[in-house]
Amino acid sequence: MTGILDTDVTMLIDLPARARAIAPIADAHADEGDRDGRLSPPVVEALHREGLFGMWVPRSLRGGVELEPLSSLQVIENLTYGDPSAGWVLMAAALAIGTGAAYLDDSAVAELFGGDRLPVIAGQGTRPGVAIPKDGGFLLSGSWSFASGIKHGTHIHTLGIIDGTGEPRIFVLPVDQATLIENWDVLGLRGTGSIDYRVDNVFVPEGYTHFAVTQSPRRGGALYSIGIIGFAIIAHSAWACGIGRRLLDELAKKVQSGVGRSGTQAESDAFQEGYAKAEATYRSARALVFDAWGDVARALERGDAPTVREHTMIRLGMANATWACHDVAEFVYKTAGTVALRAGTLQRLFRDMHAGTQHITSSPPVFRAIGRELAGLAPARTWVFLDLVGKP
Repeated sequence: MTGILDTDVTMLIDLPARARAIAPIADAHADEGDRDGRLSPPVVEALHREGLFGMWVPRSLRGGVELEPLSSLQVIENLTYGDPSAGWVLMAAALAIGTGAAYLDDSAVAELFGGDRLPVIAGQGTRPGVAIPKDGGFLLSGSWSFASGIKHGTHIHTLGIIDGTGEPRIFVLPVDQATLIENWDVLGLRGTGSIDYRVDNVFVPEGYTHFAVTQSPRRGGALYSIGIIGFAIIAHSAWACGIGRRLLDELAKKVQSGVGRSGTQAESDAFQEGYAKAEATYRSARALVFDAWGDVARALERGDAPTVREHTMIRLGMANATWACHDVAEFVYKTAGTVALRAGTLQRLFRDMHAGTQHITSSPPVFRAIGRELAGLAPARTWVFLDLVGKP
């Protein structure tokens, strides 16, 4: 059987090392993915073969690793270093696969996770559709954007609001029940194939849905108490760290090639000072991410729910890392000159980084909410997704 790991060996798997081994494959096919608007088949096959799609699937299910937060950060960081589009597709799919495995009903999980390979679940969890209750399920309709990895998907994970109650739920349905819209004409992250899709009055059984912001898993351990947003925060934080490191390393290689020749950046005081500051910007942002998630990981190990402040800090780490690495990308682009202007690795990394900053997770309202909590201006509030709300 291909691409499925036996449950009794998952504890022995070093997924960060596997992601590091896949990174050169992703790198070798990155320009192809950028051109074709989807990951190349060898990259997708490697993700299956090495079990990365199962990183957040509960260990009780075949193929599940239930990877803890700090190692999870390293997996996405390592793959993103090879190709940011591959890292983005993995993080989006792993989130939907893992949370579906943890939160869906037994009947749905038995069907979805009973095959030789894990399902690849993609979709959109923000702009909601409408779900009308009907005979043990719902009729779902809506239009969604930015379905990262859906071209490699078997199923869709998508947000809908139940008509009459206003309850937000995640709905999981086969890809072939949706209409895919080929419109991924974008600046960066082209290899993700994050096209739009539409669902028109499709029946989704109750068992294939779950409360959108649940933190109570049907299977799996304390990891799943972080909810969908917790996995998303890991994902976007690690993605930024991976691309930031690659940008700096690519610039260093370019400058090193000029050592020994007069008038090159290798001999420039301004370059050396700028590179040191960019390195500090990157490393301090990455350190905050790992420090904040270290606190959450220790809380989960103790069996405690993360505090409001711990939730604030992981959000701050994510948003700060995204914009810190944006600043790194600006420095690298300006310093590299025409090498970054022309088609190639630096140009693609620059475009990918700027695409990543447009995600809602690092938008100004998120920073404002973080600032309110840190400044003590949000008493008796708790985090729901990316908003601070009053406690019930």
